[in-house]
Amino acid sequence: MKLKYILALLPFIGILVGVPFVNTVKPYVFGLPFLLFYIVLWVVLTSVVMGIIYKLDPTNKKEEVS
Repeated sequence: MKLKYILALLPFIGILVGVPFVNTVKPYVFGLPFLLFYIVLWVVLTSVVMGIIYKLDPTNKKEEVS
C-alpha cells in the first residue's frame, strides 16, 4: 500500500476510532474539554497530513515544473 493512502487513513482513524477512548471532560486543555480539544487537534492534523500527501503525490510535481 502506498504511503499516501496510509497517511490518508490517519485522520479517519484518529477521529472516528479515537473519540470513544478520549470521551472525557477533564483534563482541560487551553480551556477546552479534552474531547473538544482532541477533535480540534485532529482537524488541524488533518490539514497537515493532507499537505504532506499533496507534496508526496507525483502528479502535483508535474504541475509545478510546467
